[in-house]
Amino acid sequence: MALTGTGCTHGSSPLLILLLLLLPAMACLAADTRIRLNSLGFLPGQEKRASVAAQCSEFTVRRASDGETVLTGRATGPIDNPDTKEKLWLADFSSLKDAGAYALDVPGVGRSIPFRVGADVYNDALRTALKAMYLWRCGCAVEATYQGSTFGHAACHTKDAYLDYVGGGHVVRPSVGGWHDAGDFNKYVVNAGVTVGVMLMAWEQYNDRLRKLEAGLPESGNGIPDYLNELKWEMDWLLTMQAEDGSVYHKVSTLSFGGFIPANEELTDRFITPWSSAATADFVAMAAKASRAFQPYRSGYARQCLEAARRSYTFLQAHPENHSADLRGFSTGGYQTRDDDDRLWAAAELYETTGEEGYLKDFEARARRYQPLVDPSFGWSDVKDLGMLTYLLSRRPGRDPELVSQVRASLLSAADGIVRTRNAHGYARPLGTTYFWGCNGDVAAQTVLLQAANRMRPNTDYVNTALDALGHLFGRNFHCRSYVTGLGYNPPMHPHDRSSGSDKAEAPWPGYLVGGGHPDGTSWRDEQGRYDLNEIAINWNAPLIYALASFASR
Repeated sequence: MALTGTGCTHGSSPLLILLLLLLPAMACLAADTRIRLNSLGFLPGQEKRASVAAQCSEFTVRRASDGETVLTGRATGPIDNPDTKEKLWLADFSSLKDAGAYALDVPGVGRSIPFRVGADVYNDALRTALKAMYLWRCGCAVEATYQGSTFGHAACHTKDAYLDYVGGGHVVRPSVGGWHDAGDFNKYVVNAGVTVGVMLMAWEQYNDRLRKLEAGLPESGNGIPDYLNELKWEMDWLLTMQAEDGSVYHKVSTLSFGGFIPANEELTDRFITPWSSAATADFVAMAAKASRAFQPYRSGYARQCLEAARRSYTFLQAHPENHSADLRGFSTGGYQTRDDDDRLWAAAELYETTGEEGYLKDFEARARRYQPLVDPSFGWSDVKDLGMLTYLLSRRPGRDPELVSQVRASLLSAADGIVRTRNAHGYARPLGTTYFWGCNGDVAAQTVLLQAANRMRPNTDYVNTALDALGHLFGRNFHCRSYVTGLGYNPPMHPHDRSSGSDKAEAPWPGYLVGGGHPDGTSWRDEQGRYDLNEIAINWNAPLIYALASFASR
């Protein structure tokens, strides 16, 4: 299978190599990394800015083909950037509209990496990030060729998983399939929740372009769009995690993390763990949402998902307490979280799928307990925003007009705050000076909120801030590097990923967003051992896919 995309081998993408051939004077070693910009490129009609970590007063944009000057401008600054301890100057070349390849010259500083302007600058990255989900598949063989390197493994984990820890003895309950969760090979329902939720939200909002996305999957051509085929692989596994009474087992896992070996060589016993109410509620939300997505393509499967969602919701109603999974004996990912927000999201998705009043009343009663109603970022441990957005964007009748207005106001307030944070930061980072484990995933997730706000009240600031989130992830940052393997300028070469770490290919597996540095903007390290900085995870790739889908050309 060919995996096409704007990717990198040995840290330099074919696009950049082509540009460098067009620009002999702009050799890679001559690129000054103090000029930091989105290395994927820019959309013709949107803002285009670079951050310069050196004093400057003017800049020139030159065409790659012949070096001709197409634009000159004045730099502004300095901006004090406390999280990177720098003074930064800004070059704004938003008036550049024509498609093509260019570079930025800053007198007294140097020349930027080449960049492209075009309506399709995010298309290949979207395809590559989706194909990365395919390469995460568990329970089967996977293989893809990308920029001359072939990545893959033989069928893995085909004995998932033993029932010892749920009272079933050393007997296998079939639970093959799904995605490996992150840099390890285990499978976790709670983290699948926000992942599938965000990817299905992208489908709901951008299926006009996602329907056409061809990823070269084994199922391609079966009458289901490739995007949904990939989600179905995960959903099929999730359905195996539902117990007969409607509860949902928390995870499938080895007792401890395995070594850096290929997935098919990890033969250690894996076990199903006891249920949790958070996993059960997230399962309800995913299954209800999947039912809507698959209805036009596989009505029987859609019905199966909805029936499963109802069964687990009924179980939750009979067990209102927060129930954490008993994970004694396991040292792998916990993903333990209180279930309040998960139950809210579950009710929202069942209401949107069925229109039934009971689900609506459940959601509205839970929603009124929160203040604020919408937070400026979210992740696996807090899916409240997903429930609020489903409720707000619904076209079903019967919603409480006052609550709808309050959620709308809270969303717009959060989006306005994100814009202000972006405006105050020298790299236009929408999370500003806030850093934590996996913060790159939250930067990507902010695009979900910004795009929802733009639907409520169109505002170019929301759109451009979402683009700046992508810009930060693809090179407009302190390191002047892409944070996505195989994509953009000088991407990560040593992610904390067992597949990449055990592969003989010289480049890591492509299309994965690494977690990012903390506690400040200078802390990221491209080191395999730094799982706290450089791990990959499905819940970070999902909002990356959403963000790329929102700007891909139709």
